[in-house]
Amino acid sequence: MNKIVTVLSLLFLPGLAFAASSNGETLDLTNHAVGYAALVIFAIAYLLVMAEEFTHLRKSKPVILAAGIIWALIGYVYVSNGMTHEAEAAVRHNLLEYSELMLFLLVAMTYINAMAERQVFDALRAWLINKGFGFRSLFWITGILAFFISPVADNLTTALLMAAVVMAVGGDNQRFVVLGLINIVVASNAGGAFSPFGDITTLMVWQKGIVDFWGFFALFIPAIVNFVIPAAIMHFAIPDEKPTASSEEAPLKRGALVIVGLFLLTIVTAVSFHNFLHLPPVLGMLTGLAYLQFFGFYLKKTHNFDISPYDADKAEENVGDVVPFDIFNKVAKAEWDTLLFFYGVVVAVGGLGFLGYLGLASDVMYNSWGPTSANIAVGVLSAIVDNIPVMFAVLTMNPEMSQGQWLLVTLTAGVGGSLLSVGSAAGVASGDLYLFFPFNMVMGHWPWLCRHHLGTYVD
Repeated sequence: MNKIVTVLSLLFLPGLAFAASSNGETLDLTNHAVGYAALVIFAIAYLLVMAEEFTHLRKSKPVILAAGIIWALIGYVYVSNGMTHEAEAAVRHNLLEYSELMLFLLVAMTYINAMAERQVFDALRAWLINKGFGFRSLFWITGILAFFISPVADNLTTALLMAAVVMAVGGDNQRFVVLGLINIVVASNAGGAFSPFGDITTLMVWQKGIVDFWGFFALFIPAIVNFVIPAAIMHFAIPDEKPTASSEEAPLKRGALVIVGLFLLTIVTAVSFHNFLHLPPVLGMLTGLAYLQFFGFYLKKTHNFDISPYDADKAEENVGDVVPFDIFNKVAKAEWDTLLFFYGVVVAVGGLGFLGYLGLASDVMYNSWGPTSANIAVGVLSAIVDNIPVMFAVLTMNPEMSQGQWLLVTLTAGVGGSLLSVGSAAGVASGDLYLFFPFNMVMGHWPWLCRHHLGTYVD
């Protein structure tokens, strides 16, 4: 009975269990009932996230709830120990990290939505369809475009755009459609790995200041290998035929090219704020949003309300003047479920780190396994669990690594999602594809590529 009372006291009376280990700042709750409960809550929430395709429950809902419950449990333990500000300071730090990420992505999503509304992507798709390329040519063209578009736009938008081309020209040729979609997903994920704007993982690493803007371009050659090797394998399975010609048209709306230019100027502004003024890049992105707001005001004020949408003779020259441009409609159409999902992930994983679990994981992975093995394991894990919580966990651990190892984990987390159809947003959006076979051989090349291409970066 005395032993039972002692165990219960250690579990549920934190003042007795952890007073000595708190060091006046934080409590080690990895062996506490609250810590175990937090792990279970996070695991249940993430199982619901992974089952979104079947349950149709938005992925943001379970992680937001889990984040709130985890921090409520942490707050209870700390208040019970008379520590009323430590948990508050920690969660405020997590909220600051999330706000920078969220506002950055919100601006990028708004620009992408504006370009989509101005038919920039539709025009590109129509041009590709009308050129009369063969299946093998389209396979490589869509893959290469996906590889180079995803560093500027996100990999999800890129995958959806190129997938629309593949499905439009593929028709009933299922072999071309399936292999073309696989190629696009792999290319989008690989292309996003060598640019701070290409994926959430690279964005988080850049905003943390671990790798500077130009440092990511050291991953260009490894990213090409991650795209080209699977594509070369699949090339021989593509039918050597030509699809049926199409006459699809999608003229650019008024101001489309200006918005593309403003988006590029916004990227330059964000990079300049970060590199030269040593200010958070999100400040540059929000400044760039003002560019679009002023141009949107111009489009709205010069809108011709007298044009009839039924006048076929004037429709082409006045395209885009049927409905006035409204910047706030573009903001409203941002992926809010995704942005709120990021909130839940950042805050929940931050809670697990505050409990002490990420410190334990860091010790096992980066001290026992070594950084190269650990970073490859991160890539494999990102095929099962979304790369965002995995990468945020690594950033929270903040292990002592060379810049080459940080580039390695950025690459593996970014392209590891191509191993399975559910491993990345691009894969999920492109359908129920099975991507494990081409990338198994590429994964073995990651350490070699980083050691030989990145040279002195790797210890």
